[in-house]
Amino acid sequence: MLFRARQFEFRFPRPALVMGIVNVTPDSFSDGGKFFSTDAAVAHALELVAQGAEILDLGGESTRPGAVPVGEIEELNRVIPVIEKLAAQTKVALSIDTLKPAVARAALAAGASIVNDVGANREDDAMWQVVSEFRAGYICMHAQGPPQTMQKNPAYADVVREVGEFFSERLLTLLNETGIAAEQVVLDPGIGFGKTLAHNLQLLAGLRSFTKWRRPLLLGVSRKSFIEKLTGARLNERLPASLACATLAVGSGVQIIRTHDVAETVQAVRMAEAILQHGNVD
Repeated sequence: MLFRARQFEFRFPRPALVMGIVNVTPDSFSDGGKFFSTDAAVAHALELVAQGAEILDLGGESTRPGAVPVGEIEELNRVIPVIEKLAAQTKVALSIDTLKPAVARAALAAGASIVNDVGANREDDAMWQVVSEFRAGYICMHAQGPPQTMQKNPAYADVVREVGEFFSERLLTLLNETGIAAEQVVLDPGIGFGKTLAHNLQLLAGLRSFTKWRRPLLLGVSRKSFIEKLTGARLNERLPASLACATLAVGSGVQIIRTHDVAETVQAVRMAEAILQHGNVD
């Protein structure tokens, strides 16, 4: 299985990719404001690379539940200088986490290779045309509604089946109508994006069902609030549960783990992979 993102090619099976999160925002749920300046964001990103990140996911607009939207110019001002500097200083793949086609276009022109589209439930094809034009990687994430309203009353008859149906429909649209090749697409079930605690747990338990499309799967659970709902762990106490999800995900066929805590995740995932290589784990 191949994932191609502009000049990058990742062939699976191989060790899971760890994607480091770089929030260039003042209001991210996990580290809002800590890496808001260009220099701070670049320094943090390079630190994540040193810890083992093979992809950096940069975002200039928080997508936490209820987040206030950011204007296009402001988002560009936040992320483009960071991408330009990182493109000149590191050889890892850069991903732009955005809802806006214009921001995706500018980020790809500045040196990014992947579009992480938390708005993949969109109806217009402007974002997909940008991805097709640049031959960029595309992370197709499921969400029920926009960030501003997605957690108000998420409802599913069968969340695993419905997310699977979303992937089928999106793949059909992407591959047949916009010129995006299958090798460019990664699937993300969107943990915490329009899901209750029960929905998130059902998706985590059902991850293997999403491997039938033979596309890489991405999982992003790092520090998310559903962990507190289950365990009571506050924001700075959620690493153990995040690592538990990551290691179980690798055993279920997930190839990319998106995380704030790169060094710890790399260690946990490599241990899980080593065990899995030596036989089935009950």
